[in-house]
Amino acid sequence: MQYPEPLAKLIDSYMRLPGIGHKTAIRLAYFTVGMNKDDVKNFADALVSTKDKLKFCSICGNLTEEDPCEICRDPNRDRSKILVVEQSKDVMVMEQMKNYKGLYHVLHGVLSPIEGKGPEELNIKSLIKRLQKNESVNEVIIATNATPEGEATAMYLSKLIKPAGIKVTRLAHGLSVGSDIEYADNMTLYRAIKGRTQM
Repeated sequence: MQYPEPLAKLIDSYMRLPGIGHKTAIRLAYFTVGMNKDDVKNFADALVSTKDKLKFCSICGNLTEEDPCEICRDPNRDRSKILVVEQSKDVMVMEQMKNYKGLYHVLHGVLSPIEGKGPEELNIKSLIKRLQKNESVNEVIIATNATPEGEATAMYLSKLIKPAGIKVTRLAHGLSVGSDIEYADNMTLYRAIKGRTQM
């Protein structure tokens, strides 16, 4: 017996989300069917609104409603430092720590030949242009995840940036190898920022 077409489409839609397998997608689809109509409508509206209203900051690449984003517009930020992260969610994690007051740059991924992601697919060109335009930047902190792809991306960026005479540092102790920034607690992130090392 096959699922009714609307339910099959919903299951397929949930399976497109990262980390959602077939069984979880079925469970979520049946849960959605059991929700009241207003909750389903609000959920759908939130999805459409997010897609319609959010864009990437033309300076740093972070998700924002206004361009440039709130962080890039803030005159009180330390403009001598740029912290480079993989995804917009990493910016939010770092901001919750409340100890880093510099600027950010979001790569939108890491170098991954297996997934077909080279330098052209990442937000690297705009970072180099930023550094060329802004003479006040004296340090780039690379905060990619401690994975083989994150390390390869960090090394690639370091080789691009160092010839410009800008100090390149990497998050240090506190983040274990193979872990993601979004799962680290505030103290771990604070120690990693404080203990960063030059590359």
